[in-house]
Amino acid sequence: MSDDRLIVALDLPNAVQALALTEQLGEAVSFYKIGLGMLTGGGLALANELKQEHGKRLFLDMKLFDISATVEAAVRGLARFDLDFLTVHGDPQVVQAAKQGAAGSGLKILAVTVLTSLDRADLDAAMIRPGDLAEIVCERAERALDAGADGVIASPREAAAIRALPAANGRLIVPPGIRPAGADAGDQKRIATPAGALGGGADHIVIGRPVWAAPAPRSAVQEILDEMSGIPA
Repeated sequence: MSDDRLIVALDLPNAVQALALTEQLGEAVSFYKIGLGMLTGGGLALANELKQEHGKRLFLDMKLFDISATVEAAVRGLARFDLDFLTVHGDPQVVQAAKQGAAGSGLKILAVTVLTSLDRADLDAAMIRPGDLAEIVCERAERALDAGADGVIASPREAAAIRALPAANGRLIVPPGIRPAGADAGDQKRIATPAGALGGGADHIVIGRPVWAAPAPRSAVQEILDEMSGIPA
């Protein structure tokens, strides 16, 4: 039995390998994420096939960022694919443009706060203003939600603080950087377990490498689902 709170990231080289993984996972997974790394490897065609032929939910992780007119046009085009979630950067003007592009569709716009692969040293190198990283994440989340975002992307460590924001009422919190206990963190720096993220206020969790790099991906998914089953939806 699947649980659509679990989103499996198809971070594989091409659509052929990704489709093979989805066939292996079968009915255990109902929700998939396709990101930029898959875009030139048939990502949009794969998204359409999984949605239309296999009945899966789809999260397109494009992290769009551009002038408002370009973002609006890009989102309007992507909305035709009948996707479920799409990411844009959390700047208010970007969120507003994306919402205009998604108007009339069921596409939910998720705003990226601060990437889970970054820490304070990375923000310093990028000349992002001083201050506590978690506070910056919450501030960006609040501004994005006030601009109309349907939800935010943030690390699981900030999920509880974002959930406490009045602006987050009825909105989605979707953290990547989820790692089952004992799993390698890889390039993620702000991580949590599936149960920790859901218990902290997340609506969905995104897991990639611990599934597709596992010797037995279906078994890896089942272990994650077993852990999630202890957290009420």
